[in-house]
Amino acid sequence: TQKRSTMQITIDPKTGMWTRYVADLAAVLGGLAFTRADGSSLGVDDGYAIWRDLTLEVRARRRTVYLVGNGASASIASHFAADLAKNGRVHTQTFCDLSLSTASANDIAYDQGCAEPLRGRGEAGDILAGISSSGTSPNVLAAAAVAAELGITVVTVTGKDPGNPLRRRGDLNLHVPAPTYG
Repeated sequence: TQKRSTMQITIDPKTGMWTRYVADLAAVLGGLAFTRADGSSLGVDDGYAIWRDLTLEVRARRRTVYLVGNGASASIASHFAADLAKNGRVHTQTFCDLSLSTASANDIAYDQGCAEPLRGRGEAGDILAGISSSGTSPNVLAAAAVAAELGITVVTVTGKDPGNPLRRRGDLNLHVPAPTYG
């Protein structure tokens, strides 16, 4: 037999926390915006279709999707890489490994922790997905600059300020208009 919890959850109807959370989430999702490198807007469906097609091309050509982030964005990059590899059968790589990160920071510079490995491995025909809530993470910006030098397609996922510097460096840019990291 299973024992049921006797814990009661009470929600104060005056605060409407759940309703407010759902409304905030709906507003963020409704405000998703894709742009091209030149800053021109794309519809969300068109933006996702372009990203899908770029990824399918990488898979067909047996190239690599590199995913980079800083802090929680590194965790998002890692999870996204796992899903692409497992479900999409796309070769992925992140530079979130603790040993690589600390060695790069110690031996080169922290802001080169994603750029330097990409410089040694990336090639034209690959994709770099740069994820940064603020769009100002120096290590992600440096990786985007190296990707551009190597002819790697850059896709960015950013939040907060829509004018952030990472969003201006991508070939395809997804902006999530959330005012906070969470």
